[in-house]
Amino acid sequence: MGACRAGYTANTWNNGFTANVTVTNTSASAVNGWTVQWSWSGNQRVTNAWNATVTQSGADVTARNVSYNATIAPGASVTFGFQGTYSGTNQAPARFTLNGAACTS
Repeated sequence: MGACRAGYTANTWNNGFTANVTVTNTSASAVNGWTVQWSWSGNQRVTNAWNATVTQSGADVTARNVSYNATIAPGASVTFGFQGTYSGTNQAPARFTLNGAACTS
């Protein structure tokens, strides 16, 4: 689709965490409807989310826009967040995609 940059920040405690993902549209065209995907390297589970509809199957996570943030203008960003659980290490995702295209970090 278009070029993107993704940032990930997390606040972690015992066996839980909250995280925010910010995706910036670095292309010259608007993104109309977005899907952001990533995979966990550990056993993290998303338990709830805001500013996106998030589903998880095994280690693979998919976040889709909600009605009020479906368009990302050129140079603009969208941020969504979620809460999750884990045991062991809460490693940040290594790679994010926007509508199937890899984002830089």
